[in-house]
Amino acid sequence: MDARRLRILPVVVILALGVGATFAQIQRMMPGRGGPPEPDPFAGPMPNFVVRDEGGSLVRGEGNILIDEATVRTARGVASHSTGTPEWTNPPGFEKDVFTFARILFKSDGKRGPDERGWGRGSHLNWWVDFPDADLNFSYRLQQITSMRTDPDGRVLRLSDPDLPTFPLIMMEHPGYIHLNPLELVALRNYLSNGGALFVSDFWSQREWIGFAGEMKRVFPDREWTDLTMEHPIFNCIFKLKGPLQHLQVPTMQFWNKSHDWTNPNSPRLQRVDRGPGSEPMTVRAMLDDKGRIMILVIHNSDVPDGWEREGEDDSYFRTFSEKISYPLGVNIIFYLMTH
Repeated sequence: MDARRLRILPVVVILALGVGATFAQIQRMMPGRGGPPEPDPFAGPMPNFVVRDEGGSLVRGEGNILIDEATVRTARGVASHSTGTPEWTNPPGFEKDVFTFARILFKSDGKRGPDERGWGRGSHLNWWVDFPDADLNFSYRLQQITSMRTDPDGRVLRLSDPDLPTFPLIMMEHPGYIHLNPLELVALRNYLSNGGALFVSDFWSQREWIGFAGEMKRVFPDREWTDLTMEHPIFNCIFKLKGPLQHLQVPTMQFWNKSHDWTNPNSPRLQRVDRGPGSEPMTVRAMLDDKGRIMILVIHNSDVPDGWEREGEDDSYFRTFSEKISYPLGVNIIFYLMTH
């Protein structure tokens, strides 16, 4: 793990020197922006996302795209459900010297949550939220605005995958009802203890936090969470993000209240759909190792990857969230976790 991190580190350091383009300059390059947004999924009956029988491997992800969990290995191997994903290649000889967006496939125990409109929706969602568009769009932007080369295919893997130690940074989405088996618990504990890092985002409400935090307690029974404030260098190591922290909250696009005024505390809520008690405040928390290194970085009550996934669907959403928050914060997270 540490050797792998050292091989990638020089590329990451170049990232700090290679940020030359602004998001205002690159937004015109992204194909497909301006397409129609997806219908509000709460406008009708709650969809049945999981289409497999007990023990089956097929799931129906966003956009009704079928994903076979038994065979999926890359983001590129799954069709886009948004406005399409960019394609790129790396120069010959550099195919392996890249950063790979590695998404973790995990099981959720939906029986632990309510089956209600709004915040109960979380029990229907799983690892595949925002996939594959968020993975590929962010990877493309990362190599476009920095000097870091990125894997044009991305990777999907389980915690029990023997390749896990070759990825210094992994990502999870919607883990509010995550359930790890004993093999996965040990694998995640070993991975994080040996220098790996986990980034988690896009889960909402106190109920989902309790579910996720409880599962991480099984991984590290003796470790607690540390709340990060705007003074932490992760918010300014590359892009200088301005607080307060709540101003960095990214709403899910379908639920975005466009009339929200960030400067007015009495303005209507940013997230126009109630996602359950405790879903209003955005929090950033970290679990540290004995040396103070971040092993797990969690952004709760914010949908950072939606700013990557949905950037081509609504110009206003792109300018407000993708350009100003999701991409700059994502770049900062990659740089900080890979160099600290």
